[in-house]
Amino acid sequence: MTETAEQVEETTEEVDLTMANEVIDKYLDMSGNLMPVLQGIQEAYGYIPEETVHLTAERLNVYSSQIYGVLTFYAQFHMKPRGKYIIRVCIGTACHVKGAGRIGDTIQERLGIGHAETTEDLKFTAEYVACIGACGMAPVIMVNDATYGSITVQKTDEVIEKYKALDSLCS
Repeated sequence: MTETAEQVEETTEEVDLTMANEVIDKYLDMSGNLMPVLQGIQEAYGYIPEETVHLTAERLNVYSSQIYGVLTFYAQFHMKPRGKYIIRVCIGTACHVKGAGRIGDTIQERLGIGHAETTEDLKFTAEYVACIGACGMAPVIMVNDATYGSITVQKTDEVIEKYKALDSLCS
């Protein structure tokens, strides 16, 4: 599920547009440049800040509404900040049958977030996905690019604690 323009929360922080301008400069003279510009902006910021939508519209000479149409159509784009660690819970058939619901419930209990939600400290985002493609290891979760198969409630707790500890070492 993607966010709509109305669901995007207002932020009080001003966004530095330097990185967005650099991305736009890179693709400015390229035909069909909207998608690579949006992908580059998301890579730079971790999401698409509203200010960058207006900047992109102005610099590429397109309507902001066209950009919002792209952002809300494609699930790859996010219009609000996401966590440093994205926890994807597979809820496909094999994972569902083997207890993915309990794993999702555990994440919600431990972190206080459900599907498409992010912790207030921007450390974790939870996403329930249709399939991770590792049915033989069901149930499965991914944290960023790391896959954890045959996951149990206890293993889920261990994974969460691992990333909390890792984050405290990096801070």
